Amino acid sequence: MRFSAEMLRLYAVTDRRWLGERTLPEAVEAAIRGGVSCVQLREKELDPADILNEAKLLLNICRSSGVPLIINDNPEIALACGADGVHVGQKDMSARILRAMLGPEKIVGVSAATPEEARQAVKDGADYLGSGAVFATGTKENTRPVDAALLREICAASAVPVVAIGGITAENAPLLKDTGIAGIAVVSAIFAQPDPEQAAAHLRKIAEGL
Repeated sequence: MRFSAEMLRLYAVTDRRWLGERTLPEAVEAAIRGGVSCVQLREKELDPADILNEAKLLLNICRSSGVPLIINDNPEIALACGADGVHVGQKDMSARILRAMLGPEKIVGVSAATPEEARQAVKDGADYLGSGAVFATGTKENTRPVDAALLREICAASAVPVVAIGGITAENAPLLKDTGIAGIAVVSAIFAQPDPEQAAAHLRKIAEGL
């Protein structure tokens, strides 16, 4: 799948802890109907075999809608299921090694919380950057805060698109306007909502205005 910045407009990161009685495929399918433009499978509490099974199910859903599926931290699973790419953090595998493993066609995303990290990730072959946490979040521990001013610096330093992540909701997303981001990445703002499709549709409208 050919990468474009438009894929980052509304980037959904999975977390099955929020799903209630829904299955992850059901929630993802609803989110895509609402306007999600990229899906990242991030399920830290599952073993690799279960993650691979979920990845295969989600890939079918994503492919039927033309939405890329990104696997968090695990290139082996991405290669095994045929996912569109992998996202890694600063403490994970470097983008240079990841690119060598995945080849030139796959999407490589890297977390960056400073302009220096952004420049290095781009140099190493990243297609896009994830920057945050832009707001307080309970989804991920030990995140470094990235306020609007720093986010602007990161976007200015990056030669590839940047997606903001961390505690983003429909209420606070407008505060990210004019920072230079290509889109927003959300978790509970979609998957913890009673109607993921409706939540995604509302967020997509907001994201289009940023």
